[in-house]
Parts: sequence; C-alpha cells; structure tokens
Amino acid sequence: MKEYKTQMEAARKGIITPQMELVANKEYKTAEEIRQLVAKGEVAIPCNINHKSLVPEGIGTGLRTKINVNLGISGDCKNYDVEMQKVDMALKYGAEAIMDLSNYGKTNMFRKALIEKSPAMIGTVPMYDAIGYLDKDLLEITAKDFLKVVKAHAEEGVDFVTIHAGINRRTVEAFMREKRKMNIVSRGGSLLFAWMMMTGNENPFYEYYDEVLEILREYDVTISLGDAMRPGCIDDSTDAGQIAELIELGNLTKRAWEKDVQVMVEGPGHMAMNEIEANMKLQKRLCHNAPFYVLGPLVTDIAPGYDHITSAIGGAIAAASGADFLCYVTPAEHLRLPDVNDVKEGIIASKIAAHAADIAKGVAHATDADNAMAVARHNVDWDAMFDIAIDKEKAKEYFESTPPSDRHTCSMCGKMCAVRTTNMILEGKTVEFCTEK
Repeated sequence: MKEYKTQMEAARKGIITPQMELVANKEYKTAEEIRQLVAKGEVAIPCNINHKSLVPEGIGTGLRTKINVNLGISGDCKNYDVEMQKVDMALKYGAEAIMDLSNYGKTNMFRKALIEKSPAMIGTVPMYDAIGYLDKDLLEITAKDFLKVVKAHAEEGVDFVTIHAGINRRTVEAFMREKRKMNIVSRGGSLLFAWMMMTGNENPFYEYYDEVLEILREYDVTISLGDAMRPGCIDDSTDAGQIAELIELGNLTKRAWEKDVQVMVEGPGHMAMNEIEANMKLQKRLCHNAPFYVLGPLVTDIAPGYDHITSAIGGAIAAASGADFLCYVTPAEHLRLPDVNDVKEGIIASKIAAHAADIAKGVAHATDADNAMAVARHNVDWDAMFDIAIDKEKAKEYFESTPPSDRHTCSMCGKMCAVRTTNMILEGKTVEFCTEK
C-alpha cells in the first residue's frame, strides 16, 4: 500500500514519486528540487490516480509556462466527434492540459473517453455539469448534490477541478456594493451567485469546503480555485469584487494545503496591460505563491474575432510577471463555440505567449529552439526552420505558396536577401545581381 494519498503528502514526507522524477527530467531540475516545491505548494503536479494514460506535468515556480485548451459540447453544438478532433489538435500541438467544459446532457461518456485517451491533464468545472448530471433545475439542487458531481468527476479520473469556492457572502457583498459594467461573467460563478440569491444560502463549495477537499484528496485531484469575480471588461479589473475574492482564495489555498490537496489559483479575465504585472504579484502574495492560472488576460474589449491575439498579448505579460499556466482563447471567444481551426489558432497563440514569457523569465533551456532557429536561418536551411517552428505545416505552406527561384532565399527579398549577401561576402564570394540579361 502506498505511503501517501497525494503528491503533496508524499513531498512533505520526503518521498520522491515517479511523477516528480518525470517532471524533474522535463524541467532540467533535480527530483529533490521538485519535491521541495511540491511540498511548499509552489508547484502542482495534477495527476488523478485513475488517469492511467496521463504523462504528468508540473505547473508553478521556475517551470515552463503550460497551456490549457478548453472544449466540450453545448446545447447548440452537440457533436462529440468534432470535440474529439479538437482533442487531437490539442495533443498534436503540445497543450499540456485539456478542460472539458461540456454543459449539456449526460457528459460522462465523452469525459471518460477523453481521460482514457489523453496523455494531457484533464480538468473540468463540476458546476457546469451539475444540472445535466443531476437532471434537476438549479433551484432544486441541494448543497450535497453539488458534492456528488465533484465526487463523480474525481472517480472518473479528472486531474484538476475548478471550484468557485471564493464567491461567498463577503465577496458578494463587495460585488453588490461596488457595482460593475459587466457584472459576473464566469459561467460557474454566475450559477452559484444565482443559487445563493435564490436560496438565501451560503455558497455550498465554501460552506462544505472541507468535504470537497476530502473527496479531492482521495483521488489526488488538484483544486483549481475558480475566479467567479474575474473582470469581464477592462473597466471592471482590479475592483473590490475581484480583490475580495482573491483574499478568500488565499485563505482557501492554505486550507487545502492543510489537507495535502494541491492547489492552483485562477485569475483574470480582461485587464489593461499596465495592471497585469501588479495583479500577478498581488495574487502570488495573497495566495502564498500557489501556481497561478490565467484566462488571458484580454487587454482590450473591442477585438471580437481576434481575441486569441488580445489574449496572447496579456498572457505573455502575465506569464513573464509570474503566472504559471495560460488558458488559451480562440478567435471565436465572445462569438460562438470554436471550431477545429479556431482551436488551432488559439493553441498556437497561447504557445507563443507561453514561450515568449519563458524566455523573459529565464526558464532553463527556453532559448534552445530559438538559437537553433537562428542557426537554421543563418544557413538558409528551410527544412530545419520548418522542423523547429511551432506550426511546421503553416511555415512550410507559406514558403511554398510563392516559391523563390533560388531556394537559398525567399520570395520577399530574392537575391537581395541580407543573410545570403552577408554569407557570400564572409565566404569571400562576389555578390552580383545583374548577371542575367
């Protein structure tokens, strides 16, 4: 019998788990360094004991910035085959996590297939699934009912769950007093707010938080403390509701660690660029350096159709300033359920943001690929460039769409290519452009 229930418990007992060893090898750290970070809560390794296909990843201090892909069906888009194509896309382009946010019907068949298939971490928001799973309307659901859904997801093998436990009566009071342009834009947060207001009861995930933690500890599920009060427009950022909830999340983080449950904390949202760094530092301070998971932040509200770009800008700043985990945003954000091409665009944008941040943070070996690309470009070695590129197919497709007459150039500069010119001079050759009559 194992001497521990969770990765955090093992780390605190001085035990280096196989998952810690694997993460250490990926991150160019010693297993002991990873153990110490997990013991402190600064690194989480989400790995449900029932997720047998998982290839574990670490999220947190000093590690590569990871990305998450959201997918799942809705009442208007019920095609599970298409959602599985999105899963394949996420795995192809190296997403470390996939969240199944299905919110229609009996979703467990898709979720089980996803857990069986995916080497990436799987996350869910049990609140989304509550109405379909329980076959009850919101007002009919009891506090204990919500816990049943959490337990079902944990048993199935979900590695991390978003639980909006910070939207309690104190947080709601701050939100109601200050008022907002966009009010609550978190789906799970809005459902809990509605339930609380209709029933007059405290948030069940807050009231029964210890019971939630016991469920998660049993299966080594990481709790991702959801930000129900995340700003939905830049005018609402860093307001009383957001900060009041963040204070609550800091306390909930410590309570989870007391039960040896690993924690991530979720963050904004929409936010002007000049506020992002301060928010990252505030979160790390209030939440005791727990791994920080951000949605964006989106740095402007007026780019529907291009929010993978507004998100990548904010994500790069956030991760360079201390965020550890980026939730991708697709061009379809605010408009519709993303299709497969939207998913690809969102993944690539998020990967670029994460990698750029890792360079800025000085993450070990972050610049290796960039240096290899520089060598390939110096040598005008197109095949090597395509192989190193984040999106190999697109790079090759663009190059070959307008092929140059000389493969040692591209169709923009032709024989006036600066790299070609400099290489020829340094090789003692003469540069001529008018040899053809």
